[in-house]
Formats: sequence, C-alpha cells, structure tokens
Amino acid sequence: MGENDEGDIIEHHAEEEMEKRGARSHAESVTPSDREGHSGTQSSHRLLAYSDALISIIATVMILPVAHTKVEDNEELRQSVQLLLTTKIAVYLMTFMIVTVAWAAHIRLFQVIVRIDDCLALLNLACMMLITFLPYTFSLMATFPDNVLGILLFCGCVMVMGVIQCLIVLYAFSRPFLLNEQIQISENQTFYKEHILKVIMRVPLMCFIASIFSFIFFQLSYVLLAIVIFLPYISRSLKWCRNKAIGQVEETPDSMMFYTYLPNEPLSKERVEAFSDGVYAIVATLLILDICEDNVPDPSVVQKQFGGSLVAALQVYGPEFLAYFGSFATVGLLWFVHHSLFLHVTKTTRFMGLLNTFSLAFVGGLPLAYQLTHEFPNNSRNELEAIQISCVIIFFAGIFQLAIWVVALYNEQETLHPYVRYGGREHVFMLAKLGLYPCVALGTFFLTCFLSKFSAPIFHLMEITVPFAFLVLRLLVRAGLALMRLFFCPDGADQRSVVIEDEDETRVPFNALVT
Repeated sequence: MGENDEGDIIEHHAEEEMEKRGARSHAESVTPSDREGHSGTQSSHRLLAYSDALISIIATVMILPVAHTKVEDNEELRQSVQLLLTTKIAVYLMTFMIVTVAWAAHIRLFQVIVRIDDCLALLNLACMMLITFLPYTFSLMATFPDNVLGILLFCGCVMVMGVIQCLIVLYAFSRPFLLNEQIQISENQTFYKEHILKVIMRVPLMCFIASIFSFIFFQLSYVLLAIVIFLPYISRSLKWCRNKAIGQVEETPDSMMFYTYLPNEPLSKERVEAFSDGVYAIVATLLILDICEDNVPDPSVVQKQFGGSLVAALQVYGPEFLAYFGSFATVGLLWFVHHSLFLHVTKTTRFMGLLNTFSLAFVGGLPLAYQLTHEFPNNSRNELEAIQISCVIIFFAGIFQLAIWVVALYNEQETLHPYVRYGGREHVFMLAKLGLYPCVALGTFFLTCFLSKFSAPIFHLMEITVPFAFLVLRLLVRAGLALMRLFFCPDGADQRSVVIEDEDETRVPFNALVT
C-alpha cells in the first residue's frame, strides 16, 4: 500500500473517530470542566512560543564560530573553506539538524498535549536546558574528534531528554484533561500512550548504542548519530520494504493518527512560522552585532590618524557598511518571501518542514557570507571565491523555499489557498516571487566566473537591485503574461484572462498533471 493509501486510511479512521464523538454523550466522554481545563492549567501557547524562540536561537548561534574564523590575506580561501568543512561548518550543520529534529519532536508531542500545568512546564524547562547544552557537546566533538567524552555527553543529554519526554507523556495521560479532545474521547488511550512512548524512545536507544560503540569503534558512533537525523525516514523506508515483501500489516486506527512519520503528516503551521521567524530575526541581529563589535574606531586612532574627524575615520569602514546593508536586505527579503509563501499555505506537512529546515540552515549561513564579502582586498582571488560562496548560500536558501511550494502544489487541494494553486490568479506571481532569488544568485555566480575583475560590483549591484525588483515584480509578471498571450494566443487573449479569473474551483489539480 502506498503513502497516499495510508493517508486515506488515516482520514477514514479520523472520520470514524469524529462520528463516535458525535454519537457519544457528554457523560460518557469528558466532563465539561475537563474540556474547559481544570484549575491550575492553562493553554500551552506561551510555553510553545518560548520553546520555539529558545530552540531557534540555539540552532542559529552555532554559525558564530564559523563566521568569526579569520582567514589571512596570504591564505587561499579555498583551502581554508575545505578545512572549515571538516570541522566548524560540519559542526554547525550537524547541530542545526539535530536541534531541529528535537524541535520537530517537541511539535509532535505538544500536538497531543494541548494544556499544561506547573509540573509539565517545569519538565519542559528541564528538556529545554538539555537542548541548549547540545551545541557545547558538538563543539567538544569537533575540537577533540578522537576523544569519546563529547560523544558521551551528547548521548547522555539525548537519553535524559528521552526520559523527560516519557515522563511528560506518562504525566499527561494520567490527567486526560491535558490531552487533545480526540484522545480524550478515544477508547484506546492506553494504545496511544504505548505507541507514543515507543516512538520517543527510538532516538535515546540509538544514542545508547552509539555511546557503547564509542569505546569500541568510535567512528561508527558518528555514523549512528548521523542516522538519528534521518531515523524517521529510514523507519518509513524499512516499513515500506516490509510491506512489499510480506504484505500490508494490519494496524490499529490509533497507531496511524499520531507519530506516523508519513511525509504528509500534519505539522503545526503556527510553530513552523514561529521557529522560522526566530531564525530570520537572530540572523539579522548577528549582522548588526558584528558591526557594533568591529566597526567602532578607537578614539586615540581617530585623534592621531584622522585629526579628530570621526567622519573620515568611518569612511574606512565603507565596504563593511555596504556589505551589512546588502546582507540585511537579503535576510529581510528572504523572510518576506517565506512570509508570502506561508501566508498562502493552509496546512504544513513533515516533508515541507524538512525542506524548510534545509532553507533555514542556509539562511543561518548568511553571517558567514557577510564576513567573507568584505574581508579581502579588491580584485583578489579570495574576494572572488568569497562572493561565489555567498551566491551559493543565497541560492540554496531560496531554492528550498521554492521546493516547499512545489511540494505544496502536489497536494494543493489540502495545502494551498485556491488563488495560488495551478492556474490561479496569483500562481504565476508566487512562482516569480519564489524564483527571483535563486535565479539572481545563480546568474550572479556565473557572471562573476566570466567577469572576475568586476565580481564585487556585480554582487553589490545584485543586492541593491533585488529589493526594487520585488517592488515592480507584479507589474513585470503582468507584462510578461500579456506578451505571452499576445504572441501565443492573440485572438483569445481577452477571453483567456477572464476565464483564468473565474476558474478557481474547476481547475485541474497540479498533481494530476505530473502523474
């Protein structure tokens, strides 16, 4: 059975649960006081907002050791980047992915638990404390790769986090009024609890095995830790192979409603947006921190070298200020595109969340791009390679946003508003908005390859012109569509424009065109 069939089963069983809810009396399910919340409990919204902010900070600040690595003018940047890739960049990417895995687990857990009390709040704080300690363990692993202490500390943190999450589940199920209404009225709460506990303990078990192998063959421990990131997808692949080999195994309805690890399993759209906003805000803040730290001249230097003229002293930092404003505009516009995308998304899925994580990982690398674009002498080989690295970072940050939209289009009836679906009146404009940065970054990269002497002016011109391109993008799209209608269907251009405006509900779905 394919993933679409499993999705149909989920929806079918969900409908059955809803029918049971309608047929069941209030006395047989949950009392009114349970549904409204007992005294001492409150909504989990503020706790989740705090957790999202904390996790987004931890995921992003690990770029600082990478961005602040100094490369001397007489060193080849390519060789230095290769050295970074084996240490600091690898640590940053691993930390970002592991922390976002922990954040995704937090989302799933609190989609089951919708209300909290003091005990749950304190348990969640203990879990957050351990998550904030993970970057330090990765720093130890990168600095002392042959020492098992870093691996043991990381595995110990993850195992304790797993125990805390199990305690949260056990505590919540002992007080059903803390759970979401679907589980409250279910007759299979015990199965829900056992299924969720089994899923939660997979990662701590993998880390326990990795900690044992660290004393025997520590290289294998790193492989096991990398598997942790992709464990849900490996689990789904193995399950698919098993079903193909021995046939579909019967599963209870409850096991397929939560913690299914299907690519189309829903994620909280609000929490995806909150986490993403936190990453963008922190990246923008890191840029100005570098300005405040490095671009304030010493008063004695101003007095001796510039005759007390602060304006003359600040002119020396002109390239840094130009790089800052260009980098901030890039971060801000990438956030603007992300905001526009999720404004039209009605439901987010696990696969969309994974693509969003990849995009945010490259957004987190923009402070590195800022540092590189103004550190080296003009027209040097290092400056050219720094600009090309910046183009690559911007390209991948934008292309993964575009990939989110393509995935949403495949299930557009569930995930997108009608007017941005295939053939909708905003469809082409949204495509242009999402494709602008990847196209411009790719074009800038190739231009700097052919016109290497003008690489810096080309890059800064790109940063300056893209904001204006966004301002006139809608006019450009309309003009382009008008020209296409004029050339390809000159007789029916007017009639076609009217039809497109009115066919929102009769449009052929996007996934029907690609299958």
